[in-house]
Amino acid sequence: MAENNSVTIHVTCPCCGADLTVDPSLPAVLDHKVPERPHAVTELKNAAKHLQEQAVKRDEKFQQLREAEKDKAKVLDRKFQELLKKAKEEPLEKPIKDIDLD
Repeated sequence: MAENNSVTIHVTCPCCGADLTVDPSLPAVLDHKVPERPHAVTELKNAAKHLQEQAVKRDEKFQQLREAEKDKAKVLDRKFQELLKKAKEEPLEKPIKDIDLD
């Protein structure tokens, strides 16, 4: 019969911060404790202010994305023109084949 002298290892998860209890003889997690998360808003007065700040941040991000989307066609056209100009200036070279190196 197998001996029951297993040692447990306590590990903290790097992603979520949970405390894990692992048994190395059995590749399994025996227990886990999820850490308490602090409440983002403790008072109702702060909750309204927090929601307003989040709305302002969302609007600013939306405006930035909107402006970037407006100029997207111009940027892509400019990149295409630059690459086309570069391709015309550089001479076309035949690729060297492995058989030609002998």
